[in-house]
Amino acid sequence: MTTFSASSSGHRFLRLGGLLGATALAAGCASVPNPSPNDPWESYNRSMYAFNDTVDRAFLKPIATGYDTLMPDPAQNCVHNIFNNLGDAWSAINSFLQGRGHDFFNTLGRVLFNSTMGLGGCIDVASMNGSQRIRNDFGTTLGVWGFDSGPYVVLPFLGSSTVRDGTAFVGTLAAGVSPITPVFHIENVPVRNSLVGLYIVDTRAGLLDADELVNDIALDRYSFIRDAYLQQREAMVKTRRHGQSAPDYSEDALPDYSDDSLPDYTDPEDTNDAASTPAAGTTQ
Repeated sequence: MTTFSASSSGHRFLRLGGLLGATALAAGCASVPNPSPNDPWESYNRSMYAFNDTVDRAFLKPIATGYDTLMPDPAQNCVHNIFNNLGDAWSAINSFLQGRGHDFFNTLGRVLFNSTMGLGGCIDVASMNGSQRIRNDFGTTLGVWGFDSGPYVVLPFLGSSTVRDGTAFVGTLAAGVSPITPVFHIENVPVRNSLVGLYIVDTRAGLLDADELVNDIALDRYSFIRDAYLQQREAMVKTRRHGQSAPDYSEDALPDYSDDSLPDYTDPEDTNDAASTPAAGTTQ
């Protein structure tokens, strides 16, 4: 029976990524006139971004769109919640490494609660009871420990990263401690590969709305995605380094902009005048 370990899968991915990176580096030798201070490798990064975008438009996005269209919402939510539950376990470890006890116990409680009462994570009962997700990763942990982010870099297939975050990702993948490591340990090869594929499709499907938003408002998709990524990563590190809670950008946390929530801007004098004016057809 053929076996496929987490470490061997990670090493194969790293070799493939290295080959693609070298190819994109050769294609991106032309220098950019005025590169961003955070993006000194912009020539290479734009080439790799173009490669990733081509792969995405040809394969990933059509598959994710079909998945989003055909898969019933309850089934999509179940799949997404299960993968989030696996990611929460890794987030809890990183909260512990950062010395954030409250976040650690909150996230650990989420994992235990959702794994049991939530049918293996299919139902996010923790969020239903007020325990919101606290996303965390080893790149953020290195930032909290004082490591600088380094230059921005676009990784093959994975997209936006930095030297720090990319190193953290490669290290966790090679060590077999990534959020989906439990999937890699499944011995049934077809089942394991199907779950890895499902994880990729689920992740891409979750970005479809964001993709449309970028298309609508960005003059330069590459610069927009780069700047948004760097700002978001910087905010994650700063809030955790200074003992603050990261802002909640979920839909439920947005202000209520409905008409019913707006204050009454009616002029009191107009109201009094209207009340004193006799209605049509009446006599004094």
